[in-house]
Amino acid sequence: MKLVIQRVSQAHVNVEGTTVGAIRTGLVVLVGISKSDTIKDADYLADKVLGLRIFPDNEGKMNRNVAEAHGAILIISQFTLYGDCRRGRRPSFDAAAAPGEALTLYNYFVDTVRKSPVPVETGTFQATMEVSLVNQGPVTIVIESEERNRK
Repeated sequence: MKLVIQRVSQAHVNVEGTTVGAIRTGLVVLVGISKSDTIKDADYLADKVLGLRIFPDNEGKMNRNVAEAHGAILIISQFTLYGDCRRGRRPSFDAAAAPGEALTLYNYFVDTVRKSPVPVETGTFQATMEVSLVNQGPVTIVIESEERNRK
């Protein structure tokens, strides 16, 4: 799994002109799922998202996680994170999981994050979405579950 995490002061996602998810202070998490991803990957990344200390403390140092910052999380599925542009000009999405497999793991990831006290909003899986956000910092972090095997 691959996540792009952005610290935001506000964000919302629309589907067909209707807002389906919105947050104030918190994290926007774009989630890409590959063919080889498992529940272990989702567990690893859910823990990372919830524990990531990228919110400022009273001294301005990035030292607080999303719960400590009284934030929320907006989770958006995005298979294009697995776009491979090494050959030609059109990305290949061969590494991305098939929609059915991806939906199962995406829902598991969302449910796992929702077990925390942090409010969670989502986009609509496999829909064309318009995501608007104000990146605070800016702070943008990319985390891949493959990293858990490199320790």
